[in-house]
Amino acid sequence: QVQLDESGGGLVQAGGSLRLSCAASGLPFSSLTMGWFRQAPGKEREFVAALTGSGRSTSYADSVKGRFTISRDNAKNMVFLQMNSLKPEDTADYYCAADRYPRYSIRTSSSEYHYWGQGTQVTVSS
Repeated sequence: QVQLDESGGGLVQAGGSLRLSCAASGLPFSSLTMGWFRQAPGKEREFVAALTGSGRSTSYADSVKGRFTISRDNAKNMVFLQMNSLKPEDTADYYCAADRYPRYSIRTSSSEYHYWGQGTQVTVSS
């Protein structure tokens, strides 16, 4: 069983930055492939970013490439999402996700993640 706790959401003006954090517990953290997803009101949950257990490989949605950076600290059992140059269309609830895959395996579909956090709200005003 894995527990995930997100933090760092809030209200920010367009062009601003936020850093989301996700604390994980319950399984060896380096064994977990981690992802961030988001869900805007009235829309389906969508992939944002993911990285391997090793942290060496990452993947991003086209809509956030060059603006968002996913990273992890395996010593602290945490994953981060640094969000820069935020746009109003980034407004959504952001979810941290995890599952056990081979150390160098990356996953970008929500159906491939078994463990989810409660979400943290991000609102970007224009």
